[in-house]
Amino acid sequence: MKTYIAVLVVVAAVNVLAELEEKDSGLKIEYVSKPDTCDKVARNGDMLSMHYTGTLEDGKQFDSSLDKSEPFQFQIGVGQVIRGWEEGVLGMCEGEKRKLTVPAALGYGDQGAGDDIPGGATLLFDVELIRIEEGPAPVNVFKQIDIDSDMALSRDEISSYLKQQVETMQNAGGEQGEEARKMMEDQDKLVEEIFAHEDKDKDGLISHDEFSGPKHDEL
Repeated sequence: MKTYIAVLVVVAAVNVLAELEEKDSGLKIEYVSKPDTCDKVARNGDMLSMHYTGTLEDGKQFDSSLDKSEPFQFQIGVGQVIRGWEEGVLGMCEGEKRKLTVPAALGYGDQGAGDDIPGGATLLFDVELIRIEEGPAPVNVFKQIDIDSDMALSRDEISSYLKQQVETMQNAGGEQGEEARKMMEDQDKLVEEIFAHEDKDKDGLISHDEFSGPKHDEL
């Protein structure tokens, strides 16, 4: 009897740790582990440092921060990551681990990303929040790109903005300079990828509502 009760306790504990939640958006969050104490949780505007491994449904890995020298750092709530991450890591504690199942609509859509993520792919991420820091004041990127202030972004405006970013990265030198060189080579392709993802109604312009990047002066 004691052995049976012990087994039930272990099973119950595992179920608590591996609790699965499905959001209205279609995102699935598996709560893998959480520290005993949690003094601070991830909120919009915070700068987060995370380790992650991303795989396709067939188990093929397409990216992992563990293969790099340091965790991935980004500001949450300002459009720097896919929507599945924006929603899936909110409320995490430092040291917490989750598994995110991200449908294509919250990932890279029908167009996919690069050679490793096909269109329509569901993405699986094992994520661990390493550190939470106060983030910088949000930047209204839409306003920066929208040169003529007509609340719609054209290909020329996107291309001009990317050129400015490339010049800034080139001036920084080092790894950023190398990344800038690659962006310059692929700029036309990058513009088309942005429109494929953002121009939902395919009218040749990206409206304020369609734009998924930072577009508010305050969070």
